[in-house]
This record gives sequence, structure tokens and C-alpha cells, in this order.
Amino acid sequence: MNLHILNGPNLNLLGRREPDVYGSQSFDAYFEQLQQQFSQHQLHYFQSNHEGALIDKLHEWGFSSGGIILNAGGYTHTSVALADAVSAISSPVVEVHISRVHAREAFRHHSYLSPVCAGSITGLGLSGYALAIHYLVDYHSR
Repeated sequence: MNLHILNGPNLNLLGRREPDVYGSQSFDAYFEQLQQQFSQHQLHYFQSNHEGALIDKLHEWGFSSGGIILNAGGYTHTSVALADAVSAISSPVVEVHISRVHAREAFRHHSYLSPVCAGSITGLGLSGYALAIHYLVDYHSR
């Protein structure tokens, strides 16, 4: 199964950015672990700090992917356009957040994405991505 991970702004800084909130491991290193753990699946990864690039990837992957794991970062709380892109595609999308967004600033408590995603995983660190992969595999075995 082809599964896609799409990370938004500032997630390229994982491992260096606020390690007390996001941990000390880079996403590239974690992605290698995911590829080993889920070697029976084809995992693809893209990160951008630009909203339009994220929308373009959703359009590109959204009709052929077994599922998309989306951590839109700050765009979660601001982007109607990303929510519209998720609504427009047929592949299931799981929203993931590394930190406990509901325990942070009030503006982070609202997600434009949650209502249009198949599910949301927040506050479980990088392991949220693996849990999302498990969910998507189960989703297709129903």
C-alpha cells in the first residue's frame, strides 16, 4: 500500500526546534524508522513551509494514495484552503500533531482540518505517525 506523510511549516526543524515540546529527533531519522517498521508498505514523505505546496501534494496524492497523514503545523488553525483540499480528495486523511495542542495557546484549540479528516491524533509525539499508519492499514482491511 502507498501511504503518504505530509508535514507543514516548521516541521523541517524537528530535533532542533523546541525539543522540550517536539523532542530531539529529526523527522528524517524518524521517517527511516517508520520505513523499517512498515517495510511491507511504500511510505512517501514531503514537507513544505508553503501552503500552496501542501495543497498541490494533496491534489497529487489524494486520488491514488492508500492514505495521507497530515501534520499541517500552524496551518491547521488558519487554513480553510487546506481543509477544502482535504474535502476535495478521496483518499483518507489522518491529522497528526506531535504536541498536545489543546494544552497550548487557545488559538491552537481549533482545527479547520479535524472535521474533514478521517481522524486526529494529538499529543503522542512522533509515535502519532505510526499510529496513523496502523489506522490507515486497518481502514483498508475493513
